[in-house]
Amino acid sequence: MKSLPYSHITIYILYLIVWAIAAIDPKYPDDWLLENILDFTMVPLVIWLDIKYNFSFISMVFLLIFASAHSLGSHYTYAEMEYFNIITEWFGAERNHYDRLVHFLSGLLLFHPIYEMSITVIPRVKIALLFTITAIISISTFYEIIEWVAVLLFSPELGMAFLGIQGDVWDAHKDTLQAIIGALLNLLFYQHYTRVMEEQ
Repeated sequence: MKSLPYSHITIYILYLIVWAIAAIDPKYPDDWLLENILDFTMVPLVIWLDIKYNFSFISMVFLLIFASAHSLGSHYTYAEMEYFNIITEWFGAERNHYDRLVHFLSGLLLFHPIYEMSITVIPRVKIALLFTITAIISISTFYEIIEWVAVLLFSPELGMAFLGIQGDVWDAHKDTLQAIIGALLNLLFYQHYTRVMEEQ
């Protein structure tokens, strides 16, 4: 079995520290536990994928930023992330948009590691990019469904806090759109993704 580079191990340790800090006295402990089902399942998967595909350092940094943003949201809940209230008030918004930011980051930051995996089996850059965008859309949509099912199965009374819809019936659609926008922005760096293919 391939071993992980020390730089990758350092990033995993950094995330463990971030996660541990976010786990201290969360605003709603039950909601925190529900939010962290994602961490408990995805972190081992990411480590396995990292060993298999040998993610680049930039992909690891992107994963760290995204995972840290998720941990911060799970500490306060996405709907009540208090440090984002300043931005909410600045723009005169009626809701806290931290959840929108994290969904945007999912498309923007997860694009790179997913592309690195796809280019190993899809030798053409344009097709690999299209596949990556499709994967982001699928993951985002599937996540919204998983959120709904998790609430129904584990804790219906935490539904509003966990889903963070804040009274917006179109919340899931807008969250998915943010992920798509984040993914599409990666196309501005087409030349970079061409170089990634050449390095494979």
